[in-house]
Amino acid sequence: QEAKCAYIIIIMAVYWCTEVIPLAVTSLMPVVFFPLLGVQSSKSVCLQYLNDTNMLFVGGLIVAISVEQWNLHKRIALRVLLILGVKPALLMLGFMVVTAFLSMWISNTATTAMMVPIVQAVLDQMDNTEYDVTMLEQVTGQTNTVIELEEKNASDPTSVHVISNGQVPDDPRSSEEKKMRKRICKGMTLCVCYAASIGGTATLTGTGPNMVLKGQMNQLYPKNNDVVNFASWFGFAFPNMILMLVLAWLWLQCSFMGLNFKKSWGCGTERTAKEKAAYNVLKAEMKKLGPISYAEFNVLLMFVLLVLLWFSRHPGFVKGWATRLFPEGEKYITDSAPAVFIALLLFILPANKPKFIGWNPSMSDPEQTEEDIKKPFLSAPLLDWNVVQRKMPWSIVLLLGGGFALADASANSGLSAWLGHQMTPLGSIPPWAIATVLSLIIAVFTECTSNVATATLFLPVFSSMAASVKIHPLYVMLPGTLSASFAFMLPVATPPNAIVFSYGHIRVLDMVRSGIVMNIIGVFCVTLAINTWGRPMFELDTFPTWANSTTNQ
Repeated sequence: QEAKCAYIIIIMAVYWCTEVIPLAVTSLMPVVFFPLLGVQSSKSVCLQYLNDTNMLFVGGLIVAISVEQWNLHKRIALRVLLILGVKPALLMLGFMVVTAFLSMWISNTATTAMMVPIVQAVLDQMDNTEYDVTMLEQVTGQTNTVIELEEKNASDPTSVHVISNGQVPDDPRSSEEKKMRKRICKGMTLCVCYAASIGGTATLTGTGPNMVLKGQMNQLYPKNNDVVNFASWFGFAFPNMILMLVLAWLWLQCSFMGLNFKKSWGCGTERTAKEKAAYNVLKAEMKKLGPISYAEFNVLLMFVLLVLLWFSRHPGFVKGWATRLFPEGEKYITDSAPAVFIALLLFILPANKPKFIGWNPSMSDPEQTEEDIKKPFLSAPLLDWNVVQRKMPWSIVLLLGGGFALADASANSGLSAWLGHQMTPLGSIPPWAIATVLSLIIAVFTECTSNVATATLFLPVFSSMAASVKIHPLYVMLPGTLSASFAFMLPVATPPNAIVFSYGHIRVLDMVRSGIVMNIIGVFCVTLAINTWGRPMFELDTFPTWANSTTNQ
């Protein structure tokens, strides 16, 4: 049994890594081969493909699609950028904060696809303005010293062309400056895909690997009394995301813009022409969106309601609504119920304000009523099924399902137990070292495989290892899950990287150079998180009873 199960898993692993057939299609292999080889019945394999965790993911995705559909994410992004300001360092921070925040709730890919054009527009506009200013100096050779003095005061963040002895360079854009501008361009676009990957880790529905962890926990440890839920994951992963985001920002500042604080922060200086240009682009984009519509407001309301329902279902320190309002609620209700509930509401609530004038036409003026009669009485709902069908990443839903089928089979066939038994010698190594090394291995592995596939292959192995070494399963599974999202080095590692790479500012070498350091930052932050605030939160020092019961089955 164990060997047969392992055989299928190895084949699937090879197919996932090489992508000879699409990832989602590989994920369907257990449905055929587990029953054929007698590892598990068709019934029990197929049950795994749309279990509780997958429904949570689907619900979350539908809400995310409605946010995208009404362009709410763009409004949030522009609003935040306008507040934070347009000094290069702050502009980059702004892009990163916005991207990370949005990718917590929307898919990382959609967030990146929306942010990169905004970044692009801002950079282009800054370039054009710079060109105009430089040409202007050329023409007014006499007054150029005045402009130069002003520029020194304003300390234009990227201008290297202020020459001390008052000579004007011949070429409107000196080569130094071109290089600098190119580097800023690289930094600004790279920061978006990194922030998207980092932001996805902060919430349970933010990215695939987190869902894999939740599903595998429920599968391998049925009695785990809901250790990993939306609230507990957020409490653990959100501080970690903030820390990583700040470190990533500092690293990108260092490597692409140089750490000149006066220049990049421009404390107390007035805005240069370039910054004004960037600000105007953002303002113009905001104007295009117009005032907030009824539909957008409704979607925002639903979204906030969903987040509140998730957080207050089972907060841990007080009784949640599940326990208070429903008898034995904590046994029956999981995070998937509110997610699907809000998804249902999105198909019901109207996209336009309901009208009540139609009841007595005689009262209002005749033109108005004629218009009203022409309009359909019932408004369209906030979401249309065709849109959902087009935008839903069905491949990830299948990929998660295939993963759960694998985990289930490896537990039931005895493969997990066998693997755990092989790993008993690791008991002599201190647990923190194990966790760190495993994080590094996964961070490297995820560069060339899909993040979800990486998490799917490794997490069951980690859980059996934890059982054999008698450490808390989450102590190795949490770092493993987070590290699966650290695909920073290659354009093919994850879709956001591919999107950013396709705009053509970045060479593979640039991405690898920045990515290596980003991986180190990531593993460092995760190790820190798991050994400090992670310990009391999940009681990682103890070996829990629920983990024990499964090994004795």
